[in-house]
Amino acid sequence: MGVQVRGVIAARGTAVRSLRQVIAQKRLSRRMREEGRPFSPALLFPLLVIVLDSVAAFFTPHLQFYRLIGAAPALAAAIFSVAGTLGIGLLALMAGFAIAAAEHNLGRAPGNFTLLAIVVVTLAAAYASRVRQNREHTLAEVRSVAETAQRVLLRPLPQHLGHIDVEVLYQAAAAQARIGGDFYEAMQTPYGVRLIIGDVRGKGLPAVEVASVILSTFRVLRMTAPDLPSLAGHMETVMSHYSRNLPGDALERFATIVLVEIPAGEPIARVLNCGHPAPLLLHGGEVREVEPSAPSPPINMAALLGDHYQVDTIPFGARDRLLLYTDGVSETRDRTGAFYPLAQRVHRWALVPSRQLLDRLHQDLLAYCHGTRDDDLAALVARRVTPAGREPTELDRAIPVQRSPTGPSGAPTAGLS
Repeated sequence: MGVQVRGVIAARGTAVRSLRQVIAQKRLSRRMREEGRPFSPALLFPLLVIVLDSVAAFFTPHLQFYRLIGAAPALAAAIFSVAGTLGIGLLALMAGFAIAAAEHNLGRAPGNFTLLAIVVVTLAAAYASRVRQNREHTLAEVRSVAETAQRVLLRPLPQHLGHIDVEVLYQAAAAQARIGGDFYEAMQTPYGVRLIIGDVRGKGLPAVEVASVILSTFRVLRMTAPDLPSLAGHMETVMSHYSRNLPGDALERFATIVLVEIPAGEPIARVLNCGHPAPLLLHGGEVREVEPSAPSPPINMAALLGDHYQVDTIPFGARDRLLLYTDGVSETRDRTGAFYPLAQRVHRWALVPSRQLLDRLHQDLLAYCHGTRDDDLAALVARRVTPAGREPTELDRAIPVQRSPTGPSGAPTAGLS
């Protein structure tokens, strides 16, 4: 077990090194984009203010429009660099000087006050521009790190994994966030395709770190763990060691997960549900929940609930699909507080391709949700392809689901409700 834990730590170290490399590449690409920044009509607004103000002052000198010319550098602070803002301020000062000379106000209090105001506004605008640029730079760095962290933590899944096609939907709760506490992975192993989807308690960076620990363990041990209970047990051990080294209650850091193993040579799928929402089995036009026959503890809760992990075997033949999701999907509420009726809604799209199913699900969730989302959401569809890799026909969809009371080696079959 110590070797396995060290393997997980080594994998996380490799991920950190990859993170640094991608961050450096992102910085370079960002500088290149800045150097080739396209022209925007908004850049003309400060100049337009100077021109319009000068014209108005020329035709209506009694209204003293020239006193408003200081708005040009103030506006430039929002879109120009410091040098550009100072340049706009210089143009405004020259225009103010020319207007004051034309109106014979040079050397007089009104004209001097206007020119002084333009200088003060320009200097203040240059400072504001500098602050804005620093904040934009910081925000760009944060977004770069977030995007890179997503590539390392939630890297894009291959659409085809041997006999399984995979499609994914993910959205973080925060408007500007790229990652959150929901996670997923799908990988080929000697035992078939193994999938994981999970949800960490809490939000923010602590939840992301817990997700990284669990995903790192899955990626390292998915090739060597002989079965799903062993894989879940290793995750429990690694997560327990991780939690002991952090302040606070270790039991507050836990995650619910679903592990799925789809062997290539058998028309079945093995499902281990550790306190997570039940997956949906789609066969033709039928949609059924895959409820566990016995509860299994969430990751890092075995010390409190016991370490019994129940694997259920379900029929999963060609053209069947499994929809795995987090509670950000099933617990979305409308304005009355009612939960999203996932199984009923998915039944409408049970015959469409997986990508379209997830796209329609996403749009329907956005329309159903009342107010601002406060939870991440993730969904993953795994479809066993036909030998020819074709889309199912209507005749294929009419084939009934073949059920067996027990799985291989006497393993119980999950309840399909």
